[in-house]
Amino acid sequence: MEENELLNLDTEYDISLRPKKLVDFIGQADLKEMLHVFIQTALHREETLDHVLLFGPPGLGKTTLASIIANEMGTNIYIVSGPSLDRVGDLAAILSSLDPGDVLFIDEIHRIPRVVEEVLYSAMEDFAIDIITGKDSTATTLRIELPPFTLVGATTRVGDITAPLRDRFGIVQHLDYYNNEDLQKIIMRTATVFNFKIAEDAAYEIAKRSRGTPRIANRLFKRVRDFAQFEDLDCKLITLEIANSSLEKLLIDNEGLNITDRRYLKTLIEKFNGGPAGLNAIASTLAEDSQTLEDVVEPFLLKNGFITRTPRGRLATEKAYKQLKIGMYKYES
Repeated sequence: MEENELLNLDTEYDISLRPKKLVDFIGQADLKEMLHVFIQTALHREETLDHVLLFGPPGLGKTTLASIIANEMGTNIYIVSGPSLDRVGDLAAILSSLDPGDVLFIDEIHRIPRVVEEVLYSAMEDFAIDIITGKDSTATTLRIELPPFTLVGATTRVGDITAPLRDRFGIVQHLDYYNNEDLQKIIMRTATVFNFKIAEDAAYEIAKRSRGTPRIANRLFKRVRDFAQFEDLDCKLITLEIANSSLEKLLIDNEGLNITDRRYLKTLIEKFNGGPAGLNAIASTLAEDSQTLEDVVEPFLLKNGFITRTPRGRLATEKAYKQLKIGMYKYES
């Protein structure tokens, strides 16, 4: 099989794992209820859905929800990444190709260049864009009328979105980490898609170690399936024993901590005496990007009580000391 065929196959798998209807989307109950109301009322009025901003940690389903919105509205979706829109002409070409009611999904919308973002203002409010051609005395403004469309923006850093852009979204929704029960349901559904059975307790064990994130849950399921078939090519059922042994080989502990998490905590405890320590100092010691630590590693550690943030920096908690089984918690009375 050629490499491009493998890539296409992976894409097909990814698409098949994405539900197409809001009712089939697992988790995020409050968000689903709100979207259902807004979509149904827009359809009843025969209007375009208002612009939607989805924010939250990566891997929680923002792209999937954008596709569901388009499907529920009966329109097409166009997907672009914020950093790829580095010229006004790129945005103008995309917007002018939309049909009435279409959904434009911009991932990482906080990374759109400012000059492009300013053009987006009039597109969102007036469904028109003004393009300046020529220079100095020969400069002229060309106004392009656009069909009504819905912009769905996704970001992991809502604080980095400028106020003028944020205020132009009529629907703003936050995606939070999933609970283990919802992740278990997602894993069971994924097993059905891949036609590979998994015991409920095994699915729950994978869910516990998935950091509250469906993308990680699906990835771990596929890796556990690999280990199961490596041991027995005819294996068609993932048991709890197989799940536990596979996750141990993947170096993911019972709290869902991976190698990077443990390196972070070990560095904070051993190099900085448990803290407090600044993010940049920790990142330099680990030779990791500080933004990656802040966006990917720290949210899980904070949510699960392994670290706290203080005005002076990050601080390891007693739970971190106990989980890593190193040293003594220095704030213990």
